[in-house]
Amino acid sequence: MKLFGLSAKDTRFLIIVILLTMFTPILLQPFPEGSALATFNAGYPDLMQRIAIFGIFAIGFNILFGLTGYLSFGHAAFLGIGSYTVVWMYKLLDYNVIWGLPLAVITSGLFALLIGYVSLRRSGIYFSILTLAFAQMSYNLAYSVLTPITNGETGLQVYPSDAQVLMGATEPTSPHLFGIVLRENFWQPTIGGWQFTFNNGYYFTAIIAIVLFYLSLRIFRSPFGLMLRAIKTNQTRLNYTGINTRPYTLAAFVISGMYAGLAGGLMAAMDPLSGAERMQWTASGEVVLMVILGGAGTLMGPVLGAGFIKYLENIFSKINDSILHGWFGALPDGLENFIIGVSHFFVGKSWHLTSGLMFMLVVIFLPGGLVEGGARIRNLFRRGKSPKGADTAHPPAPVANAAEKEEF
Repeated sequence: MKLFGLSAKDTRFLIIVILLTMFTPILLQPFPEGSALATFNAGYPDLMQRIAIFGIFAIGFNILFGLTGYLSFGHAAFLGIGSYTVVWMYKLLDYNVIWGLPLAVITSGLFALLIGYVSLRRSGIYFSILTLAFAQMSYNLAYSVLTPITNGETGLQVYPSDAQVLMGATEPTSPHLFGIVLRENFWQPTIGGWQFTFNNGYYFTAIIAIVLFYLSLRIFRSPFGLMLRAIKTNQTRLNYTGINTRPYTLAAFVISGMYAGLAGGLMAAMDPLSGAERMQWTASGEVVLMVILGGAGTLMGPVLGAGFIKYLENIFSKINDSILHGWFGALPDGLENFIIGVSHFFVGKSWHLTSGLMFMLVVIFLPGGLVEGGARIRNLFRRGKSPKGADTAHPPAPVANAAEKEEF
């Protein structure tokens, strides 16, 4: 079966991604409410929306870094630009997100064109430093210089005195899509001990994420994507053959920036507030971690990395002493206190140590990220199911690295 110009294999892959995305509210609620393990449930709207939004951010960044090999430390600038654009549309027109999101993509794309035109005159570490410099300049401008536009450290938000020229008398006073309020839930069924939440905002974001994932899939399979891989492999050799690679790298940079701008706009669609902190270098570093952790240059890697980081940030960070005592209360007091004392280094405020250790282990043992780990597990099962009489004396040569594998 072939759909949307994809091969049969890619069509099956896209269908699997769509099904997983649609059933995320169920998949992320594996434990019944009230159980000791319910702490690990992640099927609530705020976290699901964040995973989808940062998945979009990471997918776009992967087009630049994963395919082309250009490491940008300044993509948070486009995230902030997209957020500010959407909030300004709230202030000028109304709360309908349909006006702000397309403009966020256009505005971030224009800024990416300008920044990329300058930064791509250099490569390697010099390119990374240039993008970091632009991002920090954007952050400082938003925080202290352009306060009439950004509202400085307070953050840009909607006030009753704002124009909102399209605001109707019966229109919702929070972000919506033609009257469908994004923060509201449309279904909350309770089945046995499980409660599932189906939220308007999550599915709005998820549908956009699926469309953008499909576009990235087409880019990966296109001649343009093949040229980006060639640039990553050996840009100097391409230049010697007379091919001008700058238009390709600039196009990748602009597309990546537009993805980031849309992600920033969706953040404002979930919460009508935009602050300069979204432009900080730490936000740029976070998306780098997501892509590397999931698997740079793969299709699913950025989404897996975004989900993993956001899960740790929101689930592990809320595990406090009362939860730990509930888990280990049946143990002798000395052993209980020892386990809880050790756990303090990995949960709660120290969740960054857990993410750092996981990132270190992945980089050392799984250079291809979580996608490579999944491929190794799959190969183990396939090897265990090899038919009788198969030639095991001369097994096929292992794949040299993750880049040579299928980039799922």
